[in-house]
Amino acid sequence: MCGIVGYIGTQEATPLLVSGLKKLEYRGYDSAGVAVIDQMSQHIGVVKTVGKLSNLEKKLTDYSPAGCVGIGHTRWATHGRPSDVNSHPHQGCSADFAVVHNGIIENYLELKEWLIREKGHHFVSDTDTEVFAHLLEEFYDGNLVKTVRKALAQVQGSYAVGVVSVREPDKLVAARKDSPLIVGLGQGENFIASDIPAILNHTRDVYLVEDGDIVLLTKEKAVILDGKDHEVNREVFHVDWDTEAAEKGGFEHFMLKEICEQPDAFKKTLSGRIQKGKVKFTELNFTQEQVAQWDKVFIVACGTAYHSGLVGKPLIEEFLGIPVEADIASEFRYRNPLLNERTLAVFISQSGETADTLAALREAQKKGATTLAITNVVGSSISREADYTIFLWAGPEIAVASTKAYTAMLIAQYLLSVYLGQVKGTMPEEKEQKILEALQQLPEKAQQILEQKELYLEIARSIQEAQSIFFIGRGYDYNLAMEGALKLKEISYIHAEAYAAGELKHGTLALITKETPVIALALQKNTYEKTLSNIMEVTARDAMVIGVAEEGDTEILKWVKRAIYIPKIENIVSPVLAVIPLQLLAYYAAVVRGCNVDQPRNLAKSVTVE
Repeated sequence: MCGIVGYIGTQEATPLLVSGLKKLEYRGYDSAGVAVIDQMSQHIGVVKTVGKLSNLEKKLTDYSPAGCVGIGHTRWATHGRPSDVNSHPHQGCSADFAVVHNGIIENYLELKEWLIREKGHHFVSDTDTEVFAHLLEEFYDGNLVKTVRKALAQVQGSYAVGVVSVREPDKLVAARKDSPLIVGLGQGENFIASDIPAILNHTRDVYLVEDGDIVLLTKEKAVILDGKDHEVNREVFHVDWDTEAAEKGGFEHFMLKEICEQPDAFKKTLSGRIQKGKVKFTELNFTQEQVAQWDKVFIVACGTAYHSGLVGKPLIEEFLGIPVEADIASEFRYRNPLLNERTLAVFISQSGETADTLAALREAQKKGATTLAITNVVGSSISREADYTIFLWAGPEIAVASTKAYTAMLIAQYLLSVYLGQVKGTMPEEKEQKILEALQQLPEKAQQILEQKELYLEIARSIQEAQSIFFIGRGYDYNLAMEGALKLKEISYIHAEAYAAGELKHGTLALITKETPVIALALQKNTYEKTLSNIMEVTARDAMVIGVAEEGDTEILKWVKRAIYIPKIENIVSPVLAVIPLQLLAYYAAVVRGCNVDQPRNLAKSVTVE
């Protein structure tokens, strides 16, 4: 979720690029840079730096390349921690090309080794993107468009790229696959960008670039080419949003935008991690002996991340065959947990800076445990200090309430649990294949839910006056209920509690009345009949029950006022889909109650205090 801007025309490119990048700051980034074909020296002037755009602007006061063709980038790190050298744009050995890239090149290590071993290339950064710059250099044949196509043919993964070259200084070439890219159409000038806000000050007419397209820009025209180099006639899209709406992609709130980004986030988290029916983590190198020596696993996190760990706990227990504890990070150190060299401790944090989780990680390391971080931010404290790190690659979240990071955390833990079982040899092959196939189905099935998101507005209106709401479920459904309750109370301010459905009769039924709505999750097949019995218990007390079930389940309709359905999927993977309706319900409940959805009272995105 980085920001790309490109310009070709008659104006000075550098200030336009910086201005465009500022319009993309809301997307989150850790470094920034520009590359401009310097008309005076006939080389590509590159200025880049770690940190905010203000740092880049300071550097540009010392040297600002003067030219009318250039590309700019704000980076959200995926490969290589934030640093000046890892910042974009990147160049190859000759410095005749410059490239900016959003996405992930899954096979970059293989390509890098080939370029070094067979072609004598020298690399300076830790990024996957630098590989693409070297490929351009290696394959250049006098035609920049064909060279970009040849380089892309070697790449596995996702990308939006922008390329400039001193060998053809009157061109800017771009391409896309699975990462957003637009073309801005001006008079005597044209633009590329990863999002509309970057170019709104200059034009409101754009082409929406589609997967597989290659774009050739000159100052006079913008040409879109398909996979066979045939020119494509694409309808011009006229933007009538204001700037604030454009930053949100036309959505009313960042939270809704991020909920709807989940299919893409799923693809990114899965990217390159399922190969030939097996889980592959290039960042992990566990041996069978190492995994076999662990006799216990701890999963430690806070808030939403902790709730994801509650789903990860039974997964690892089942596939690794050893006990797992899920702990709240703020409590972990104070109970003197029994950690040693035969312990794996997993720490989950979206930001990688959560103070309680970081303190718990340091405690685990003191006691000799192997530590593994699951985080969304490359270069964060937790990712730097853990022995091993799995990055979510979900892109930054702006809204305080986490949505796509939560589901990415779930997917990462499904992958991790299967991977550990593979390494140890305890993962049943048939179950492994079913889970991996289901994980790959998630983006499409999530999109099916999101296409009917307006239905949740009606349901939200039916609960907006409630003073208290209960979420119930069993097994994975109960773990999911905890996240659903948290989402509802943190943004709508309705008191919400999650209960294991079988525990209702031990006290909580006293609070069930016709004024108390109940959200009942009934997805787990091994406890389905018992969950139905618990639903009957609350309907007998006149509660309004909203059921969450798998499509085709007509039995639940006998006992609930309204049923929410998710597409059929391998049962164990259903939590990833089932949480999306709970997120949408919380979102629309906050909207109808007039709450500040993106910035709920008293809360912050990253909790860096204990």
